[in-house]
Amino acid sequence: MKTTLYQTAIKRVARFTIITGLAFGAVSLLLFALHLSPLSIAHEMTTGAVSNWMRISHMLSIWAPLLLCSSGLLFTFRAGLWNIGIEGQMVMGAICATAILRLPENTIPPSLLLLLAMTGGLLGGGIWGLFAGILKNRGGVNEIFGGLGLNFVAQGIILWLIFGPWKRAGIASMSGTNLLPRVLWLHSPPGWRVTPVALTLTCLAFILTALILSNTRFGLQLKAVGKNALASRLFGIHPEFVGLAAMMLGGGLAGLAGCLQVVGVYHRLIPAISSGYGYLGLLIVMLAGYRAASVPFIALFFACLAAGSIQLPIVLQIDSSLSGVIQGACVLSALLLHGLQKKRNEQ
Repeated sequence: MKTTLYQTAIKRVARFTIITGLAFGAVSLLLFALHLSPLSIAHEMTTGAVSNWMRISHMLSIWAPLLLCSSGLLFTFRAGLWNIGIEGQMVMGAICATAILRLPENTIPPSLLLLLAMTGGLLGGGIWGLFAGILKNRGGVNEIFGGLGLNFVAQGIILWLIFGPWKRAGIASMSGTNLLPRVLWLHSPPGWRVTPVALTLTCLAFILTALILSNTRFGLQLKAVGKNALASRLFGIHPEFVGLAAMMLGGGLAGLAGCLQVVGVYHRLIPAISSGYGYLGLLIVMLAGYRAASVPFIALFFACLAAGSIQLPIVLQIDSSLSGVIQGACVLSALLLHGLQKKRNEQ
């Protein structure tokens, strides 16, 4: 048993190494063609991510929503569902949390209001995920297309709120709504750019996700539905209900991530509150082979990329979007490796 687990871990590490190696090799060739040094860029990105505690804490502020979104996606992928709508679920969680935080002052104690906002974020994202599931079950709409459509709707709602009912006094700006009162900010110690509350909730959510998937009846039902929905009915499992539950759980964790962006990072609602973390979470879970164990480490890798890229325009006069090029190269490398493995298995 231990040998099998060890061999599986080695295979996963080797797979991730091959994918990142292919990606960095392709990006390096591009940089050489542009007369840029890959080593200098790698050094500056590393420096920008982990050279001091301020930068490490900034990197962790990116890691937290990435891991929350990835944890939610583990549920839906296990059930065989592609939850592309996770971006919209994160946005709706942020909107619901902001709506609660905008209640009249002095009506509810700040600590209780923050707790209600987090609950609202969970419910807002979960219900938005449920909509995608209902569209699939009742309307026959593939969850990919339903999720994309709901993403556009969520983005339209947040723009309408920021430029309409919730606009700043005398001005409607892409910078977002008015700042929340400081009593509604999650506390960050001096020198920290991430809140301990966000880190704690993120770690607890991931641990709970891993335990549910590996040690509960519901986790087994998710796996059965993902492997063969029709066959799972023979064991008394209802694939529709299991799929809806997976979408709700995934959306709820994404909604919590959106709430934490509002109360712990931006302290207001902004149009780009999701920052593309939902889509990046899809890549993280795919690179992890749809298994929980390596998700935090792959999320940490991409958080380092995102945080370190800020250093590039300052030192090397290179646009920070290079990290997006690396992420895209990782996607193509993962797809290439998956295709080669599938072809070899068929032979």
